[in-house]
Amino acid sequence: MEELIELLEEIKEDVDFENEDSLVDDGLIDSFDILQIISALNDAYDISIPASEIIPANFNSARTLYEMVKRLQDD
Repeated sequence: MEELIELLEEIKEDVDFENEDSLVDDGLIDSFDILQIISALNDAYDISIPASEIIPANFNSARTLYEMVKRLQDD
């Protein structure tokens, strides 16, 4: 989880990824940020995020992102 938060902070350093749970809903990250996050996750975790997973619920917090990464790694 720490590695994921560091990765997210590199993309958007002014957001408190450890405590926020409404990143998309509150407009703290936008579609461009989400594209950067997807690319970084694909590279860092050797996964491929399908379009069906690109929904606000999966990007609202570091925890939900982490859960998505783990789920995709298990597939």
